[in-house]
Amino acid sequence: MRILFAGTPSTAATVLEGLLASGHEVVAVLTREDALTGRKKVLTPSPVADLTQSKGIPTIKANKLTSDVLENIRSHKVDLAIVVAYGVILRQEALDAIPAGWFNLHFSLLPRWRGAAPVQAAIRIGDSETGVTLFRIDLGLDTGPVLGSAHTVIEPRENAGELLHRLSLLGLTLLNQELPRLYSGSFELTAQDGEATLAPKIIRSDAKISFVEIAKSAELLVRAMNPEPMAWCLFNGEPMRLLEARAVDSSSSLECGNVALQDDKVIVGCGQGTTLELVVVQPASKTVMSARDWLNGHSGRVVLE
Repeated sequence: MRILFAGTPSTAATVLEGLLASGHEVVAVLTREDALTGRKKVLTPSPVADLTQSKGIPTIKANKLTSDVLENIRSHKVDLAIVVAYGVILRQEALDAIPAGWFNLHFSLLPRWRGAAPVQAAIRIGDSETGVTLFRIDLGLDTGPVLGSAHTVIEPRENAGELLHRLSLLGLTLLNQELPRLYSGSFELTAQDGEATLAPKIIRSDAKISFVEIAKSAELLVRAMNPEPMAWCLFNGEPMRLLEARAVDSSSSLECGNVALQDDKVIVGCGQGTTLELVVVQPASKTVMSARDWLNGHSGRVVLE
């Protein structure tokens, strides 16, 4: 079958590269338009567009599937579409444009964590297991019938970026397993079963740490928000990123947000007498550094908000 691949971020590029290496016939790629990135706001193609340029695959850049875009897609005579984090809602006109349908590789075990940020949501809430689901897209939000899924555990110290990379590889394995069934027509779709939960798009305020909560909640937030948008707090009125932190067993008499050096560890008091160890931080306008190096640069009472 002639495949249209639709995706945007690096995880999607990983899956696309694997599909090409496995010999699947990807005849065109759909990705979002170039976007302004970084502090200097440089117009930058998506990771998927970067890959297709090097591979010479016809690429359609679109943030909306207009009639002209759909006509372009039809011109490639594709049979099937595979979607990995494309980032655009598909209307009925778009769904009807692909004969065998659009199949989405979603990074959760549906119906748990439907939406834009399933990996971050799973880590944030403390799930011990997650996975990938391949389903046929319908007009709902990740509600379509399932072709197949694969499970994996969430490692105790794993952050969202690390888990996303593992899930992209797991998803590639699932696609290589299920696509031959799609090609031959010997497949069954199963309605999603279980309680649905939502994982909406993350905004920066979602990543703000509250040291009034217990230390384990803060640790989960730090892991869930790494690498984007990165957990943060305020120090001396300026934002400071927390890249790595972990709850420690020892209790503390520190007030919430107060920082101290204990047993050669930089610790912060959290809710209910719990303690969070800071490991890697990035103060405002500074490079990433160890928490110990950061604390060494400050004397007197240090408080995070």
